[in-house]
Amino acid sequence: MLKTMRHNIQSLKSVLWIVVATFIISIFVVWGGGLGSGNQDTAGTIVSVGRERITSESFAAALRNRIEALKQQFKELNKGFIEQLNLPQQVLEQMVEQALIGEMAKAMGLRATDAEVAAKVKGLAGLQRDGQFIGYDEYKRVLDYNHINVAEFEDGIRKDIVLTKTVQLLTAGVTATPAEVWENYQKSKESAKIEYLVLDKTKVELDKKPDPADVRAHFDKAKDAYKIPEKREGGLVFFKNDDLKKEIELGETDIEKYYKDNQAQFQNPERVRVSRIYIPVGKDKDLAQAEAEGVQAKIKAGQDFAALAKIHSKDEKGKDGGDWGPTEWRTLAAKEQDEIAKLKAGGVTGIVALDDGFAIDKVTEKDAASTVPLAEAKPRIRSILQDQKARDLAAQRVAKLEKEAKAAKSLDTAAAKANLKVQSTGLLKDGQAFEDIDPSGSIGAALFKLTEKELSGPIYTYGGVGLAELRKTEAPRAAAFDEVKTEVENDVTEARKKDAALAKIKEARAKLADKNWEDVAQKYKLEIKTVDAHKKEQYIGIIGESKEIDALAFSLTLKQVSEPVEFAGGYALVRVLDRKEAVKADFEKEKDTELATLLEQKKNKFLQSYLAKLKTEKGIKIKYDAFLQATQDVLSRYDTGK
Repeated sequence: MLKTMRHNIQSLKSVLWIVVATFIISIFVVWGGGLGSGNQDTAGTIVSVGRERITSESFAAALRNRIEALKQQFKELNKGFIEQLNLPQQVLEQMVEQALIGEMAKAMGLRATDAEVAAKVKGLAGLQRDGQFIGYDEYKRVLDYNHINVAEFEDGIRKDIVLTKTVQLLTAGVTATPAEVWENYQKSKESAKIEYLVLDKTKVELDKKPDPADVRAHFDKAKDAYKIPEKREGGLVFFKNDDLKKEIELGETDIEKYYKDNQAQFQNPERVRVSRIYIPVGKDKDLAQAEAEGVQAKIKAGQDFAALAKIHSKDEKGKDGGDWGPTEWRTLAAKEQDEIAKLKAGGVTGIVALDDGFAIDKVTEKDAASTVPLAEAKPRIRSILQDQKARDLAAQRVAKLEKEAKAAKSLDTAAAKANLKVQSTGLLKDGQAFEDIDPSGSIGAALFKLTEKELSGPIYTYGGVGLAELRKTEAPRAAAFDEVKTEVENDVTEARKKDAALAKIKEARAKLADKNWEDVAQKYKLEIKTVDAHKKEQYIGIIGESKEIDALAFSLTLKQVSEPVEFAGGYALVRVLDRKEAVKADFEKEKDTELATLLEQKKNKFLQSYLAKLKTEKGIKIKYDAFLQATQDVLSRYDTGK
């Protein structure tokens, strides 16, 4: 589940140089807007990229926007899950990349004119109705409703234009050959309906554990495969946030002040969900009006609004039962919006006469704007303030300890003077997690940047902050059997499970006929899955990406069962039920569009590589204390305890 979601979220990542696109989508769903809100005390710089600064406030706004946009796809995002998906780091990384491009834009002297900004605004999908710009009055109403300043919004548009120009210059030399264009066209147009049976090797049970002699024999045969990597041990003084929270005393005035100073965090905007039936005038206005009157009569008689919308509504939402959701309906004509505003939940407008047709709107849900009461907000505020103050206290203490340790040239001496305990990290691999205070491996990674007896700078983790001194380095070497006995035993077990899974799926394959797949799947406890339109390089649930299945999907004889296909988790049997192939004649008609699509893909790939190299060269350093604090402030809103 998590693996699939991570893949899906990664696939949602838009082209790096599009700054405003995600913002345009999310302004309609973010509470209180995405600009200028939050705790002003946390508006310090998280990272500087040349003259560009990414502040806590701008990062928090971007993170909130990203989370709210993803909630449209994944309904139950909570704090723990957001951290597992690594969203805060992804957002910051993208902001750094945008800042790098911004610096290049300045160096190139690129600008965006007022005319270019106006044209961009008029072309934004979220500000269109029936293919036309909604007009400046409606545009301002949309921004006002979302508490977004017009000047700030258009400044974001201006930056987007400049960054796009920069990327166009950077990627101007990227080309594609005719053969590459045809291959890419095939990839996009060709598909296969496949059915597959899956056996997960984790579900295979062995009769007994491997015999010790077999484990030893496996090790002796494959000694070169078992290595002990370089490990490092350090002395560590760590200030845990949870421990420091016990020292924090919060009064009611602290909580009340935070509540008062950060009202935007506790606002729930009015939420109105609207459905619509739209009947265009066409060639006969009287006929269209008669149809609208007939529909209205059916609604009054109790017929289902959504069912009627599927039959009668001729706008883009008709096929979805006329659902315009909680936000998109605000791009409808002012006349419709005024009628909708008069309704309670469940209410239906009369027939609204428009320039090009007739509309009937229904308010399917309506929740009034509200403010989370102080009493209800207190637990969240207490958690935020305790975390802030604990991190501040940790930063003060680690800074003092660092100063003392550098003066004494000894972490032990400085720690003893401050009555602090120096603990051993034990031997850690590069980036290896350390206890529950550092699951991300920041301490282990820091040790690998030090020379013998060298003191680190503050090491920030979600659990707190520490100071480490390198004590010991153990060079990589061949492993002794006793050191990797458990690993070898696991390898032998996995190999036997793999053999057993292969034997079982081969046995199942021998029993397969054209119409008995369900029966065979049940007998052998296999999962049966169908993909209606599999394309090359497409992610397949359970299996993941598979070049072998990609090849089979476009080479197997229809309904022929493949040999067992191995993947990371086990084996699969595949058959192709139908296949759609690319047609050269159609390609000739779409060649120019396909070339543009491929060039965009190649340019994006080039840009990602270029930016990765640039980030390394720039030596960009992140203030992790500020980053973690800003992250905590945002994620506290999603702390459901799940």
